[in-house]
Amino acid sequence: MASNYWDSTQAKFWTFTKSELADMRQELEAANQPTCSRHAIPDRRLMNIYFQQQLLRLARRLSLRQQALATAQVYIKRFYLRVEIRRTNPYLIMATAVYLACKMEECPQHIRVMLGEAARQWPELGITEASKIGECEFALISTLSSRLICHHPYRPLLEFAPQFGLNAEEIQLAQSILNDSYNTDLILLQPPHVLAITSIFLMLVSRALGQATSHTSHALPPSPLHLHSPGGNLSGLSSALHSPALNSSSREQVLANLNSLSQARPKIAKLIDWVAESKIDIGAVIESTQELISLYSVWECYNERACKEAITKFMKDGNGMAGGVK
Repeated sequence: MASNYWDSTQAKFWTFTKSELADMRQELEAANQPTCSRHAIPDRRLMNIYFQQQLLRLARRLSLRQQALATAQVYIKRFYLRVEIRRTNPYLIMATAVYLACKMEECPQHIRVMLGEAARQWPELGITEASKIGECEFALISTLSSRLICHHPYRPLLEFAPQFGLNAEEIQLAQSILNDSYNTDLILLQPPHVLAITSIFLMLVSRALGQATSHTSHALPPSPLHLHSPGGNLSGLSSALHSPALNSSSREQVLANLNSLSQARPKIAKLIDWVAESKIDIGAVIESTQELISLYSVWECYNERACKEAITKFMKDGNGMAGGVK
């Protein structure tokens, strides 16, 4: 395993630009145009929320750690960059991704236990033989080119916490933001340390602005399976983060304008000073923060039934998906 992110397969093969992701998805949709035309699906972020909530329910049944759950989400994201979702059985893909992630994160689950819990949670799974998960696992590993090591932002967050004087509650809130980030493309776009800094920045600034954010103001006690309830008002924070000052191409100009926020809380000042002295890409942090604000806005439109029905429709139209892919 590459202990250094920059030497990892994640950095070399699974990190993209936004335009690269858009091109890959456009090509995939073009190659499956008849199926895509027949079956519209909700916004990708809404589907990601659906997958995350489904995975959380399965994870609770199996008492899984957050790390394994996050790895499973990454596998699903990577898989659907190469395989059109409408050609698959997403429930089997989810179960298999969790099964494989547990192996990689050294908390393995017996394949029959995985099948039993997944089948109880998802009647739509449609399989009764454990060998089908094994077949899908082989297809998943092959599709991901056997590049399975994932570097997550949780460890960098814990490493940064003492440096910025974060207390237990603030660490928990930042971890919650990181959980939410897996419903975006950020894990495919940015290195883990940028996401960790982003979570700290968003948590501190949102508190300084006095905004009760939908996914950070109702935190529960620390839990590997925590997912917060949507709701709340992010308009003030959204406006601040989309201001011309924060979109400046000049690093110095951005930092200068952020200093007005630093006066609200000493911890923000400490973070701004540290970023100014470091080689952190401030533009990447701001862009990542805006991506999360956009997610929270979309989250308000989330409807679990709509996502489930969309999956049901294209699964009914597909044949031979017992192995996960048509």
